[in-house]
Amino acid sequence: MAHLPLTLLHRQKYIQDQLEDSAATKKKMFEACASSIIKAVDLIFNALNNHKKILICGNGGSAADSQHIAAELVIRMTKPNRPPVAAIALTTDTSILTAGGNDIGFENIFSRQVEALGNEGDILIAISTSGNSENVNRAIQQAKNKQMKVIGLLGKDGGVSKNLVDIPIIIPADDTQRIQEGHITVAHIICGIIENEMFS
Repeated sequence: MAHLPLTLLHRQKYIQDQLEDSAATKKKMFEACASSIIKAVDLIFNALNNHKKILICGNGGSAADSQHIAAELVIRMTKPNRPPVAAIALTTDTSILTAGGNDIGFENIFSRQVEALGNEGDILIAISTSGNSENVNRAIQQAKNKQMKVIGLLGKDGGVSKNLVDIPIIIPADDTQRIQEGHITVAHIICGIIENEMFS
């Protein structure tokens, strides 16, 4: 019990450090990401105005973000009674993911779905904290083969994905936690602009 006050102080310091580090990353994002976010929004607007859809993929926490973003688009974020936006997370169908992993390899689980579901003019949002996820990069290449446009939510130096996508949005951080926090912030900003400008 004698160690509890010291433990409490350590925890409080850890919480403070994490919040300050997260805030510092967010502050850097305006200069690093704002112009790319605006370009991404214009790309999405053009697709939606032409009755196209958005496909989204990523691994792990980025898979969760894919589902989160799709839900914000299809259902709503903050604006009630707006029309849905056509968006599909390629991370949700366990039968497709396990069959793909077993039959054609984990590196092809997203590219196969892009091949099946993607059409010219659609958008792929490819999420990778490193930019080096093989299955995400194969999905990007497949999307380009299908004349789709690709937005990359990336981190660190952008990795391989940086040079494959049409618009890289690279969070200015090396810590995976900070990159993931940046990704969902960017997604919320994009969804907010879509809601406010397309459905005002």
